[in-house]
Amino acid sequence: MRDHLRAGIAIYNDGFYHAAHDAWEDHWLDLESSTDDEHLLHGLIQATAAVHHAHTRNWEGAIGLADSALEYLADLPDSYRDVRLPPLRSFLAALAADPELVERRPPARIEHEGDVPTREDLGFDATAIAALVLADELGYEVGPIEQALEYAERDLAAGEDDSVFISLLFDFVREDAHRGIVAQRLAGHVERRQAKESDVEGLF
Repeated sequence: MRDHLRAGIAIYNDGFYHAAHDAWEDHWLDLESSTDDEHLLHGLIQATAAVHHAHTRNWEGAIGLADSALEYLADLPDSYRDVRLPPLRSFLAALAADPELVERRPPARIEHEGDVPTREDLGFDATAIAALVLADELGYEVGPIEQALEYAERDLAAGEDDSVFISLLFDFVREDAHRGIVAQRLAGHVERRQAKESDVEGLF
């Protein structure tokens, strides 16, 4: 829950409003209805969707989703799962009353564990989630990213903290200006690792 929660919050705080919900959705779908965890994720998903609709000038959609998000978040404690909810609830109420608000000022950022996380603050597990979300959102092939994540996890388990896959996955998530080059390098390293493994298998 924590890594999915933090990955989505960081993606949202960095302005990828549409993509943020993908970090939460699979986990949310596995939760029982009407639990506090389900209400939190459902509220966050609808809140980010409201912001996305406001940015695309779908005012009616923004209002409806902001109101719905408020309903899901209303009965949760002010700090739930270390997410500080009062500023988000205040923003959603203002957005529901005036969806053109986003054209005058940026949406409220979400505080988690006492800070406002961005992609720079994510550890490996949350970065892994963010990598898949951003690849899908931005139109990159997901297959090489998934394979790179598998190799990175193997390298971590083997104590190889300087793995090129780990380094490039962090860069893929964080480096907006160079993401295309990083994706190419990741794909190249995946191909070379696959070829090496295939050569080894051919010996036996």
